[in-house]
Amino acid sequence: MGYNTIKQWAIDDRPREKLLLKGSNALSNAELLAILINNGTANTSALALAQQLLQAVDNHLSRLAGMSVEEIRQLGIKGLGPAKAVTIVAALELGVRTHSYQLQTQTVSSSKDAAQYLKAQLQHKTVEQFVAIYLNRANKIIRHETISTGGITGTIADPKIILRKGLECNACSIIISHNHPSGNLNPSNADKTLTEKIKQAAALVDMALLDHIIVSHEGYFSFADEGLL
Repeated sequence: MGYNTIKQWAIDDRPREKLLLKGSNALSNAELLAILINNGTANTSALALAQQLLQAVDNHLSRLAGMSVEEIRQLGIKGLGPAKAVTIVAALELGVRTHSYQLQTQTVSSSKDAAQYLKAQLQHKTVEQFVAIYLNRANKIIRHETISTGGITGTIADPKIILRKGLECNACSIIISHNHPSGNLNPSNADKTLTEKIKQAAALVDMALLDHIIVSHEGYFSFADEGLL
């Protein structure tokens, strides 16, 4: 006689069966992670491991999405080895890329549109990154470039690199952005100086700097919206 209810399945199989019966939307974050983890240990189910992992990142999937395999292993969750960590990192990166691709196909008509795209790329990063997105005349994103990656205290963006990459793809306009892993969205004096420098340099080659957007898990700050461009 076959199994009739999810409760009758082995603990590690229940999230899979729930997904088959009810669809992925019916599963909690822990249940989805348990499917990726696949199996637990002799004393701990995959679902329990998933719950421990979420508790370790304060239930913030965006924080987990920004972690490397080594950072996940350093959480010290017994039963969550390198193979399971690799699977989790790969799956969450696919989610980030899918979201970013969907946003990239849209027309960027406001700081909010740009911030949605940039937050999908940067808000989960644990180190500061400086990126530039390049747009055509129709305000469609035609290129996305990571200009530099720095430590937790900051990063450096070279205006020459930013403009060269824009010229390579015949961009009409640029939006620059960087993340603040601390969550603080206030621009520094260095941010303001760099923005003005890039704006002036872009004008010399007939490209418009539309905005400089700072993003974090707390939200975003737009130089254009605040009258700083």
